[in-house]
Amino acid sequence: MRGQTITSLPNAESVAEQADDAVLARAFEDHVRDAEFPCVGAKSALARGTLQTVVCHDLTSGWDDLRIHRELLNWSSDYADELKDAEEFAETSGRPMTPPQFRSLAFIFRNAPAMQEAEFEKHLWTRLQSLADKDVWLEQDYDDTVSPDPDDPHFGLSFGGQAYFVVGMHAAASRPARRFQRPVLVFNLHDQFEQLRTMGRYERLRSAILDRDVALAGDVNPMLARHGERSEAAQYSGRKVGGEWQCPFSDKRADT
Repeated sequence: MRGQTITSLPNAESVAEQADDAVLARAFEDHVRDAEFPCVGAKSALARGTLQTVVCHDLTSGWDDLRIHRELLNWSSDYADELKDAEEFAETSGRPMTPPQFRSLAFIFRNAPAMQEAEFEKHLWTRLQSLADKDVWLEQDYDDTVSPDPDDPHFGLSFGGQAYFVVGMHAAASRPARRFQRPVLVFNLHDQFEQLRTMGRYERLRSAILDRDVALAGDVNPMLARHGERSEAAQYSGRKVGGEWQCPFSDKRADT
């Protein structure tokens, strides 16, 4: 018929895959909801509907890199818009600014080839390098509140002009808090932690997470450090590394 586009119906395999993805996303949400899961920030985001999950193909493949980067650009843009609206409302109303709600963006990879911590770390940085290269290609600004140099104590990733901290999770993680049945990369915005600091709530949140992590694991995570003390890059994969560890990442914007 004129003026209409006829598309093929989804095949049984694609329908089954979508159903499996929904189950996997719910499993991750249930994992975050579990009483022992230590990250109260993620729990808050889940309860408020600001934890977004995106199911992807395979951490060892670049199949979904364009899609992941597009999601990050949208995430950054939406946050910037909400932050601007909050600032404008505070200015016109004379009230203290209420920042956007805490949020997390989690990419879950449905294929889960067996891998130990070092291999997971390698693939994590391969994906992050690919995403950063796409940000460079699109001429996105690097968030100037962080450094693009992974050796810098103020290092942070930047996508769409917003700085991010990444939490990697997988089945073979040595820290219980980093374990999940499939590989996961969780992206958290740096600015939301700065907003919590401004409001005097960051240390309380951090202390609650650390206490819960110790209760779960039996000891303090030796890789934890405050931003600015040492590069956060060593924390992303969850693997314990020493001072000799070299981050396999470079951003071309570090030279500009």
